[in-house]
Amino acid sequence: MAQKKHLNDFLSSRIIGRPECGRTHQEVSEELGIAQSVISRLWQRFQDGDNMSRCYSTGRPRVTMPNEDWYLEVTAKRNRRSKALDLSRQLSSATGTIVSKQSVYRHLGHIGLCTRRPVRCVPLTVTHCRL
Repeated sequence: MAQKKHLNDFLSSRIIGRPECGRTHQEVSEELGIAQSVISRLWQRFQDGDNMSRCYSTGRPRVTMPNEDWYLEVTAKRNRRSKALDLSRQLSSATGTIVSKQSVYRHLGHIGLCTRRPVRCVPLTVTHCRL
């Protein structure tokens, strides 16, 4: 069984540079001792415009863009007393991106802010006030 090696950015840029100079994938694979399939896969990713280093994600794609995150953060800092539902409505009216209030809670928690959560109070009777 072949041994797997992780390619660092320097080696992958060297691999990409050689076919750009006119060498074939087979010549590059023999010269560097790397399988031809790895070289052709790197070359294909380079041609597609993708990043040559792989980024692993947790699965679910982001709903908001970085500028929308910034808008949410600035709005939360300006209106300290606003609720998460109000913040999500302001974001959707400003940018058109629909975000749940749970996502707003989570995002503001990551940056160290929190929103006002409405608390239900039990109405007190006269007897409670005497105690």
